[in-house]
Formats: sequence, C-alpha cells, structure tokens
Amino acid sequence: MFDKLQTIDARYDELMALISDAAVQADPNQYRTHSKALSNIRPVVEQFRDYKALLEEISQAEELAEGNDADMRELAENELATLTTRREKLLAEIKVLMLPKDPNDEKNVVLEIRAGTGGDEAGLFAGDLFRMYTRFAEHQGWKIEVMSTSESGVGAIKEVIALLTGRRVYSQLKYESGVHRVQRVPATEASGRIHTSTATVAVLPEAEEVDIAIEDKDLRVDTFCSSGPGGQSVNTTYSAVRITHLPTGLVVSQQDEKSQIKNKAKAMKVLRARLYELEMQRQHDEIAQDRKSQVGTGERSEKIRTYNFPQNRVTDHRIGFTSHRLTEMLNGDLTEMSETLTSHFRAETLKDTEVVQSA
Repeated sequence: MFDKLQTIDARYDELMALISDAAVQADPNQYRTHSKALSNIRPVVEQFRDYKALLEEISQAEELAEGNDADMRELAENELATLTTRREKLLAEIKVLMLPKDPNDEKNVVLEIRAGTGGDEAGLFAGDLFRMYTRFAEHQGWKIEVMSTSESGVGAIKEVIALLTGRRVYSQLKYESGVHRVQRVPATEASGRIHTSTATVAVLPEAEEVDIAIEDKDLRVDTFCSSGPGGQSVNTTYSAVRITHLPTGLVVSQQDEKSQIKNKAKAMKVLRARLYELEMQRQHDEIAQDRKSQVGTGERSEKIRTYNFPQNRVTDHRIGFTSHRLTEMLNGDLTEMSETLTSHFRAETLKDTEVVQSA
C-alpha cells in the first residue's frame, strides 16, 4: 500500500506543476482534466503527508524515551501513547480513502418513488418522501427535473420519476433504494389509530449511451393520446409515448410533455437507467455468488427504514441507526443519515477487502 501511496504522492506534485504551466492554463480541456485528477487524489495525499509527519514525531519521541532523564522519559512515553493512537486512526482513514471508487458516484440520478401498501396514506407518504429528496437536492445545489408523475384524487402520489443532476448525486443517494415504512395517524383517521404504510424508492445512476447500447430493433414504440386524471383527454394529438424493450420486457411510458419527441427522449432516458441498473444487478449477483456474501445489499424487497411519527424517530434497519430528528429529515436534512450510511458501508467494504487479501 505504501508504495502505491508514494506513487500517488509523486503524481500529485506532477499535477500541481502541470496546472501551474501557462500552456495548460491556456487550454481549458487540459486544465479541467488535470484539476479533476488533482481533486480526486488530494484527500489521500494530504492524509499520507500527515501520516509521514506523524511518523517523524513518533521517531523523535522514541529517542527521548530512551534517554537518561527520567522526567523526559515519562513525558516522551505519554506523548508516544497519544501519537500511536493518532497513527492508527490516520492509517485507518487512509485505508478507507484507498478503497476502489464506485464508478457511478459522479453520475446523476433517476429517482423513482412509488406508493406501496397502505392505500391513500401510502400515496401521501410517497409525496412526503419526494418532498424530502427535493429539499435535500435544493440544499446540495442540484437541479431537479420531474419527468413523470401519477397522482391520486386525494393529493397523493402513485408514482413520480425525476432526474437529479449535480455534483456526486449518486454517491449521496445510492443507499436510499428500498422499501421505506411510515407509522403514523393518517389525517383521515377519526379514531386516532396508528397506520403502517410503505413506499418504494429506486435510485438509478443516469446511464449515458456509452454505458448502455440500445438497438432500435429491440424497441417497440407506441404512441397514444395523453390523458389527465380520470382519463380526461388533455391532448388530441398522439404525443404520449410507450417504449417496450423487447429482450427484457421493460416498459416505460411518458406523457408529461406536449411534444412526442420530448416524451420519447425522456422515456429513453428512464429506460436506459433501468437497463443499466439491471446490468449492475447482474454483475453484483455474480460477485455475490463468488464471494458468498454481499456488502450493503439494499435490495428493493427489504424494509430499509421506518419513519415513526409518534416517537419522532427514524430507524435505518440495515445498520441499526436511529435518529430522533424525523421532522428535520423530512424537511431535507439528510446529511447525518447519508454520512452515517456511507461510513458504515465503507467500513464493511474495508473489512471485506482485508479478508480477501488475507485469504
């Protein structure tokens, strides 16, 4: 590992020299490429340099601990204990930074939320979740584009699909996929009984054409008149689009736009993301079979989180994390949850990597 760290450290100095070069600064593409590479390795280089400086301090303290002055030896030994603890912590942080990066972390996200069991209350909860993610996205400075919505008559959401674009969207939302459960007294409940309802969340990395190749012969494209609630026609032209991917049977419909071309483009974006997820899942299953274990499964069928309103409590069942900040979370403050999940699954990946290396 340390040989690799030395190589990264040297590369950092090379990149610093490159972005200071006038010729590189005059070329926006070169400058952007080198700046991004520098940004990617800066955290690990900074930690590694702190680690090397710490080793120097430990060496000096060890020399003092071997001296003849009893008082100085005692001070040095106390200092050594503190420095050793810092060294182990810093080394653990470096190991985490050296883990292989998820190639999807920089991608935008297609977010899909659907009402589950619980009738109208499930639809209202789906709406709450969408508002939560929308506010979180706004806090992060991301752009939100609603691609399609399906609402019920009580202001609830049957399904909503949105595209979230910005910096490292997938890295911060990838652990949100799964079944979310709510426990609360619905507004329509006269007796005050607590109901349990669910909604499903899917976080799909936006796939580019280079990620997933879709051939025209594998598609069936149907057009129809778009309709509003209750089937009322809102468009007399065939602007709505339904695309069926014949090899997989996946079907995507889009009717929010008045233009058939725009509806088809949106539908293709969703289809591409779903096909990309299918391919990722296939690769994931193959790896899981080989290793006979999974790190952070996040399967859709799992109940990953419960929102308990009477207790003002949110519990993530995958890691046993509980927060009593339900209101703040539903208002878009997901930072604590996101960071806790990321730290947990990074630690699990690190343990898994160490097991493989020692085998």
